[in-house]
Amino acid sequence: MGWSACRRTETVWNGGYGMIILTRLLVACMLLASTVCTGQPKKKQPRAVVVAYVTSWTSVMPDPAYVTHINYAFGHVNGTFNGIRIDNESRLRSLTELKKKYHSLKVMLSIGGWGSGRFSEMAATEENRKKFAGDCLRVVKEFKLDGIDIDWEYPTSNAAKISSSPDDAKNYTIMMQDIRDKIGKAKLLTLASVADAKYIDFKAIDPIVDFVNIMTYDMGNPPYHHAGLYRSKYTSGISVDEAVTAHVNAGMPLNKLVLGIPFYGHGRDGIGGFIDYREIINLSGYNKKWDEEAKVPYLENNKGEFVCTYETPASIAIKCEYLLKRGMLGAMYWEYAGDTDDGILRKAVFSGVNK
Repeated sequence: MGWSACRRTETVWNGGYGMIILTRLLVACMLLASTVCTGQPKKKQPRAVVVAYVTSWTSVMPDPAYVTHINYAFGHVNGTFNGIRIDNESRLRSLTELKKKYHSLKVMLSIGGWGSGRFSEMAATEENRKKFAGDCLRVVKEFKLDGIDIDWEYPTSNAAKISSSPDDAKNYTIMMQDIRDKIGKAKLLTLASVADAKYIDFKAIDPIVDFVNIMTYDMGNPPYHHAGLYRSKYTSGISVDEAVTAHVNAGMPLNKLVLGIPFYGHGRDGIGGFIDYREIINLSGYNKKWDEEAKVPYLENNKGEFVCTYETPASIAIKCEYLLKRGMLGAMYWEYAGDTDDGILRKAVFSGVNK
């Protein structure tokens, strides 16, 4: 139909005005012909992922205008190693209710967390793995979830004072495949990963999982940054940039990586070891400093000592620019309730990844 319409425009030829009309119709016809040939207009690129961890022990309700995914923390492997126990089920149900109004919102159950054990025993036997995977499907259906997020952070390690085995890494991969087989490809399967990309066989799980939330925080305590983007004299372990590269080198593609951002800080000498951003901004008697190399802020006391490492909207904006340039999938943060009431940090994340 497109080009026959163009030929009919010859009848309206009349000097300069006819040329203008013909030119405009030609452009319109070419666009129409392109649509006809492809079957549909070119789709818009999907917006970046913004994953907010929302905890069972807080009461604030997340604003779906600034997140794409909610990870509810936490579920746990049950005492018989073959199913799931969920903390504060009523709170999880209240979160899934948000989906009635915000249809594109994804709500997932995060299973695990620091000190959440029994993964090793569950993953060690086929019977327990299959039953656990079946319970993942049960939970997805019962709570109307969009998927499962596994937060078994340190397979093969008992650092969190939980059981472990040298076979954990191998069994982790088998467990993830069992969960995928049970919940199907239409549901999401994600995980939280420690910054250095150890403990998990990423090449093996790449075909199984949708994306990886890198916990690019807790990498140092004052007088060091815990989430410095790049190395500086205040780096004690690795930087955020090095953590991302470690995951790529371990076998996970950049477009499946989600950058973790802390909504809390670490302090000393009168400042809590773990302190939410909403509390940090109310501290007095400290000097605000900026590390130009690491691209993050910190606080000094009146002696000039580094006493608090944290994030601000400015450092978040730089991290969002970084992840976009590297081609990462989006950003994740722990955790929603650490933000101010008016959402200074969550707004910075959302606007940053959607430039």
